[in-house]
Amino acid sequence: MLRRVLRHLFTPQWVVRRHYPPALMEEIQRRIAEVERRHPGELRFVVEHALEPDALLCRLTPRERALEVFGLLRVWDTEHNNGVLVYVLHAEHAVEIVVDRGLARQVEQAEWDVLCRQVETHFRAGRFREGALAALDGAARLLEQHLPPRKAGRNELPDQPLLL
Repeated sequence: MLRRVLRHLFTPQWVVRRHYPPALMEEIQRRIAEVERRHPGELRFVVEHALEPDALLCRLTPRERALEVFGLLRVWDTEHNNGVLVYVLHAEHAVEIVVDRGLARQVEQAEWDVLCRQVETHFRAGRFREGALAALDGAARLLEQHLPPRKAGRNELPDQPLLL
């Protein structure tokens, strides 16, 4: 527990901004727009530098925080219940993918979990660009495998990645 708290306390937001510079954030945004043209999912990519001390004391898991962020950002608020949140907790190099109920019926959670663990290996090795793009490409592959191609429609969620 103490080790986890220290990791979070000593992961300031500026460190994350250094690993996710504006050029990478723009590349992530372009990749989201590109892959969303191939499947019906609506992707959001969020990196949080660390959890707040009260969340750590409550032993909040990365998955639980991802579910909170999913709700706070209203990723669930799409016409076809097709929102996908790729959540990165930088202090732990943890990745969680939360999908809306429309997609959860189509793609097993175990498949998302495998993708998360693969992406975490990139982050643990300090390959943040590769990890971010692998998460988006992997999510797109799963959606393309299980769902029909995207029909012309509006983009319901912002493509811009978010640093918390």
